[in-house]
Amino acid sequence: MVKYEQKIGIKSLALAERPREKLIMNGRRHLSDAELIAILIGSGHRTETSVEVGQRILFNYNNDLDVLGRTSVEDLTLFKGIGEAKALSIIAALELGRRRREQVPVELPQIHSSGDAFDLLRPLLADLDHEEFWMLILNKANFVICKHMISKGGQASTTVDPKIIFEKALKMKAAYIILAHNHPSNNCQPSKEDILVTKKLVEAGMLMDTPILDHLIITNTKFYSMADQEII
Repeated sequence: MVKYEQKIGIKSLALAERPREKLIMNGRRHLSDAELIAILIGSGHRTETSVEVGQRILFNYNNDLDVLGRTSVEDLTLFKGIGEAKALSIIAALELGRRRREQVPVELPQIHSSGDAFDLLRPLLADLDHEEFWMLILNKANFVICKHMISKGGQASTTVDPKIIFEKALKMKAAYIILAHNHPSNNCQPSKEDILVTKKLVEAGMLMDTPILDHLIITNTKFYSMADQEII
């Protein structure tokens, strides 16, 4: 009786060992170079998993990503299981990595006061003929890591959904939030509804351990800070 070893495919592995699932669960830094290549090429072939194909490619280039990044489509398609499309994916990904190394990092703006937040948000909210509601997401050092529009409304109001605010904050690992919306009327005084909604959002932020530092009402030339006025 002939004995043989059954080939184990990616789908036969535990979820925690599959490259895509491993990236989702643990983050990109927990994957090996071969596993990252496996995600790029998507699949292996009848006798090798995508990870094993990645390992073979890396071995051929002495596990040197810099050397691999200089290879050609023609060279990569010599590997079994690598067609032109997969070769292009590898080359494009490595080229993006090279360009990222060359790019000068953009310095994140840091918020020290309500005026800093106004300066950052005014270009987004000034001169609009309708209301928009935005949020700034800050890290623990008050650097702005994201600007995000929550909603767009009419001339007098816009809807604010707390679920959208805190879902985005959690996704971006926010330490703090600053809220803002504009008044097309050029009157920056808050309405009773503005204050009520703000207080509810502040309470929700405390429960979510993501404090709301301020809520600005912005017009073309000036702003109102609820933190400065001790409403928050």
